[in-house]
Amino acid sequence: MENTKEVRTRFDEVAHQYDNQRRKLIPCFDDFYEIAVSIARTDSTSPHILDLGAGTGLFSSLILQKYPTASITLIDISEKMLETAQERLKGFSNVRYIVGDYTNFVSQETYDMVISALSIHHLSDANKWQLYQNSYANLKKNGVFINADQVLGHTPFIESLYKKDWKQKVEASDLSKDEIESAYERTKLDQMSPLETQVKWLQQAGFSDVDCVYKYFNFVVLHGRKTT
Repeated sequence: MENTKEVRTRFDEVAHQYDNQRRKLIPCFDDFYEIAVSIARTDSTSPHILDLGAGTGLFSSLILQKYPTASITLIDISEKMLETAQERLKGFSNVRYIVGDYTNFVSQETYDMVISALSIHHLSDANKWQLYQNSYANLKKNGVFINADQVLGHTPFIESLYKKDWKQKVEASDLSKDEIESAYERTKLDQMSPLETQVKWLQQAGFSDVDCVYKYFNFVVLHGRKTT
């Protein structure tokens, strides 16, 4: 990740209030996460799961509600965010935390699922492509990759629609002016890529059954499966 230091600093700063703001910053919060969890399917009752850019552990916590005996590894560049995740997941025993850049993470073990939420859009195109290849390598046969994230509008006009809708809804919330300005500052770290491009990258990385199973303006849930 080219902007590693800046991303770490920004998210360290907001770690302890991040979850309180998240529902107001994601207008489609409930559907976004519920659909991501609903497609997290595996035959194993105790799956091994890798959460990339895990942040405060929200996505992991929802997956653990579905698979309470899962073993899950959370990796994130922000130590402060992972401290919040540790507090959130303290009731679960099979949880491992890695502070670091997940961009080139290749594990010695393989996983039933690789998941991510609202993180990969901070990567450059080259790093996204590399990450998708690594995620494929990190999965077991029939393993599932799920990315709940944000994408770039495929034309400047569509992108402007996305931004206007989001800003309108954020500014209509009860977030303070400082909280809104902080959120706007964090968007400067975004390096979003178009949906169609990322679907193609997942297919080229080897994934089958690639689909965008949910879309709300620029919020999407992507699915892919390793069948060989």
